[in-house]
Order: sequence, then structure tokens, then C-alpha cells
Amino acid sequence: MLAFGSMSENKEVTWFPSYGAEMRGGTANCTVIISDAMIGSPVVLSPDILVAMNKASLDKFLPRVRKKGLVFFDSSLTRLNGIKSDILSIGIPATKIASSLDGTKSANMVMLGALIAETGILKKSSITALFDKHSKSSGKDGPKINAASFLEGISYIENKKS
Repeated sequence: MLAFGSMSENKEVTWFPSYGAEMRGGTANCTVIISDAMIGSPVVLSPDILVAMNKASLDKFLPRVRKKGLVFFDSSLTRLNGIKSDILSIGIPATKIASSLDGTKSANMVMLGALIAETGILKKSSITALFDKHSKSSGKDGPKINAASFLEGISYIENKKS
């Protein structure tokens, strides 16, 4: 969704997923680079932002986040201990929020909403326009559930700031 949303805003983007045996409960990951300038390599050694949906991913990738980076983590599933003082951490109860809507499968969309609300990296409308196009595999109600989850993530951050 980040890659497609970035393309819709005419940004340069690379998307580099890493799925393997880890996909079934480990630390599968995906690197997305968004830029206004040409991107030379899809490899990121020290990300500006980390979104961790589980403890294994948080433990594995947190040490790589650069100084003054952002870490979003699912506070429904994990606690953040021992974070460096030069990194801003934001706990989002993504699984809990998704459960209140229609199961836990859309926790990633809650997290996406929180990321967009906190960083402004893309326009909200760039993502919401994608739900009908890219959520068909989620079933008949998939686009509606994903959109609602995304908006709940935005609301969570907006309410936290007020």
C-alpha cells in the first residue's frame, strides 16, 4: 500500500520484500523506500522508520534503526524494553483495534493508518483510494474492513495528540 500510494503521488519508490520460511510466524520483512529523488539501491541498512508487528521482528530490526528514527510497534502483542534514547517509539494497539472491527487480519492496516497520521509521508487520500483496487483478495468485505482499520489507526494517533 505504501508503494502504490507513493506511485500515485508521483514519488520514486522501491519495494523489496523478504519472504521465506520465516513468513509463517517469524521475522519476514519488507523494505519500502519513498523519495522525491531517484533511488540508487533498494537496500537499507539503517532505516528511518521501523514498523514491527511482533516481538521477533522488533527484537531483530530495532538495533538497525538510525538515530532520531521512528519505531512503531504493536503494543497489543509486545512491550518495548531497552530502546535507545535517540529513537522515538510509538506503541499502537493494532491487534486490539483490528479485533474490535472484524478480526485481527487488518492489524497491519491499523498500523499503516498510524504511520501515515504520525509522519505525513503520504496523503491519507492516496491510501484510501487504493482499498477498492488492492483489497479484492480479502473477500467481499475486505476493502471495507481494511479502509475502516486504516482510518482507526489514523484516529488513534490523532486522539493521542489531542
